[in-house]
Amino acid sequence: MRNWKTFALAGVAGVSVLALIPVGASASSPAAGVKHEQSAVKPTVVLVHGAWADASGWNDVTAKLQAKGYTVVAPPNLLRSLDEDSAYLKSFLATISGPIVLVGHSYGGAVITNAATGNPNVKSLVYISAYAPDQGETIAEAGALNGGDNSVLVSHLIKRAYPNTGGYVDTTVDPAWFPKLFAADAPLSKTKLMATQQRPLSSAAFEGETGVPAWKSITSYYLVSLDDKTIPPVAEKAMAARAAKGRTVEIHSSHAAMVAHPAAVTDLILRAARS
Repeated sequence: MRNWKTFALAGVAGVSVLALIPVGASASSPAAGVKHEQSAVKPTVVLVHGAWADASGWNDVTAKLQAKGYTVVAPPNLLRSLDEDSAYLKSFLATISGPIVLVGHSYGGAVITNAATGNPNVKSLVYISAYAPDQGETIAEAGALNGGDNSVLVSHLIKRAYPNTGGYVDTTVDPAWFPKLFAADAPLSKTKLMATQQRPLSSAAFEGETGVPAWKSITSYYLVSLDDKTIPPVAEKAMAARAAKGRTVEIHSSHAAMVAHPAAVTDLILRAARS
């Protein structure tokens, strides 16, 4: 935890989403027919990316969900601060009619944890190798649960100044280390591209404290990546134990499970969507 906090205080830190409105029952249908059609409406799946990534990381998962007839949207995560990113996503979710399955990867998990609170349309949350912080927790503290240590990642973050009043900096993962730390089990040709296209995370994001977490009131699922070099697996297990309440899957995967193992990720999302 000291590594993250030291890094954040030194001015280092730093997620995304889109959605379409599913079609409901016809207004002219008989009452019984309306009820039947509404019960058959598939939820909109909203995919939120995390730090040092963009929405393209969901491409394979999106294709699999669309093949099953689901409306999928993967909007950009602002990656500026937890408050700002969560407020943006909350406003975005408010534009969607009907049920929503909200999925977050990495830092995107912290964003969905805050953005979904109080939204009755969000029927389930799905965390993919993600932060699921408790009230008052930062992602730095959540990543240190059970003795989690990500000092190797922190030591390979590149810091760049950007205009802001808080003295924060943008962070990216050293491209030479990105494949090993982020997606070691994905094709190297793909991870090299991901390394060049990563979006920076502001150091402000490391300091943001979570409000009332949505996972306390919304059914949640969690995929633990056992070979994760970005969020310590021991911390993922701790977050899954309190947030997912037994609805947890563990797989041998790098941090970028949706890139390296899209079938496993899709299966868990479908489980949430069909529950």
